[in-house]
Parts: sequence; C-alpha cells; structure tokens
Amino acid sequence: MRSSAAKSLIGLLLGAALLLVWACGKEAASPSASATPTPTATPSASPSGTPAKVTPSTNFDKVTVTGDYGKVPKVDIKAPWGIDRTRTEVLKGNPSGPEVKQGATVEVNYAGYNGRTGKKFDDSFSRGSTASFSIDQVVPGFKKGLFGQHQGSRVLVAMPGPDGYDASGGNPDIDVQVGDTLVFVVDIAAVPLTGPEGTPVTPKSGLPTVTDKGGKPQITIPKSKPPSELQIQPLIKGKGKKVAETNSITFNYIWQTWSDGKVVEQTYNSKPATAPLSELVPGLVTGLAGQTVGSRVLLVIPPAQGYPDGNASPKIGKNETLVFVVDLLFSQSS
Repeated sequence: MRSSAAKSLIGLLLGAALLLVWACGKEAASPSASATPTPTATPSASPSGTPAKVTPSTNFDKVTVTGDYGKVPKVDIKAPWGIDRTRTEVLKGNPSGPEVKQGATVEVNYAGYNGRTGKKFDDSFSRGSTASFSIDQVVPGFKKGLFGQHQGSRVLVAMPGPDGYDASGGNPDIDVQVGDTLVFVVDIAAVPLTGPEGTPVTPKSGLPTVTDKGGKPQITIPKSKPPSELQIQPLIKGKGKKVAETNSITFNYIWQTWSDGKVVEQTYNSKPATAPLSELVPGLVTGLAGQTVGSRVLLVIPPAQGYPDGNASPKIGKNETLVFVVDLLFSQSS
C-alpha cells in the first residue's frame, strides 16, 4: 500500500478496519480474534456435547479469585457452576484510568475457565505476553464485560453459553460444550487515549505553527519554501510505550499541503484511525517509529517520502510537501 499513489490515507485505514472476525471459533481458546480463521465464525451444524444441567447463579457466589493485578490469578470455581447472564465484578478498580469504549482496542492479560468443569482452558499470563484486540472482535460476553471498565483494573467476567461459544457449537478442543459458562479474569493493561497526554515540547523555528482549539490542532504553514528533508517535531512527548515500525497504531491526524495550506484529510471530526504503521506513507513510518504513545507529532514530509508523482484522490500535486499533525493514542503488535 505504501507504493500506491491511488490510495488516500483514509482509504488505507478503512481497508484495515474490514478485518473483523469473531473469536468464538473452534480454533480459538483465547478471546482474541487474531488466532481465529474467519470460516469458524459460522455456527456448527453439529453442536459439541449437550447443555450442562446447572442452575444459573445471579452472582459470583461460587467463584473465588486471589492475586494482585499483573500477577497470575488463582481461581477456584465450585463446579459445576453457571451464570444467568453476563456479569462483571471489579476486583481491583482504577476509575481514573482511560475507559474502554464502544469499538475500542484493548491490551489485556487474561485467564479463562470453564464454569462446568472449573478448569482453566487458556491464559496469557503463562505465555508472558499480553493480547490486543478490538472488543468488536470478541465473543459477546467478553465485549459486555469489558465495556465501561478502566485501564489498570482487574475484572472478573462470567458469561453464559449464548454470550460465549454456543454460536460455534462449543469448542471440543478445550472441552467447552454448548451451554457452558465461561469465566475470565482480565487485567486491562492499556486502552486508547482520547487525546495526547504528556509534556509539551518547544518546537524549533521555521516549521509550521500548531495551536490547539478544543483538542483539535490547527496548522499555520509559513510563507516560505518547504524544507527539503523530513522534519520530525514532537509537540507533546507522551509517557506511553514506544511505537515500533511493526506495530499497528490508533491515531488522530490532520493532513495539509504546504503549497496552499488546504486540509486534505483529518479524523478529529469523526473517530481515530487504526492501521499498521508500516503500510502508511514512508515519511509517516520514519517519523512515527520510536515515538511514544500519548505524543503529538508534527511532520513535514518531502515529496520523495510522500507522493512523489502526485495522487489522484485525494488530489495531491506532483512534488507536493505534506504536513501532518498526529496524535498517537494506542499501539499494538500487528
């Protein structure tokens, strides 16, 4: 995609957003969609096993969880056990942390258990790495359980079969039958920011000036020749993790052309974009790799690292210098 001048930045991002599948297929024990082939989202014609005969509970009366946030939880379930509907209990709250919103991408550690057997069927803690996914890509109960929770919290989520793996006929590979209640302990490690957060940085002279109006950057381009080399100027230095070129990022941006100052595209009037960093124009890849989440970055991109031959839609002239302001809100492994 980097080499195609026919695609706008927005077009690239919308393409990335189409890769949505459910993580309820027979190949996936995890709530993440990344390991689940699309065909397995189709309900099975031959359900696995029969519904377990368990009187659904209205609370977590038979579930005990011990352990601190960030540590492997110890979970005891007086099996067989089931829940009447998806329920969440906050084991460790952090109300000041960013909130999980509709469609948000989250980074979590989790451990999953079967209420019928009381046995663990999957966890990320033992693998030593978190999982990242959009809550629109997971089973309904996981989405319901995480929505409205906060970064830095540990939550206990239980979901009945219809909100778990029933749609795919259970999952015999991990001994989940139709009707089984799934129980998850989830540590919410990271949630996309709503805007830049960090330390202001004084920019060097000669660059476009950027002012903030209600959280939206306004760019004023000087009446001078554009620089011949890529300019990377952090305006706010975020305190989050560094972005790698191999990461996918969630970000807000405004894009203007140096020659006339016109806005080509921007996300501040809609919602943040998400895309693999490596698939953006070369100047953005070079300029954003190594920056930290929470940062606001001004980039002046010469034609050779943007669209050297111009672009049809949106209209970009040949040898046009591009000006971007980017707010880095989230980063995850692609």
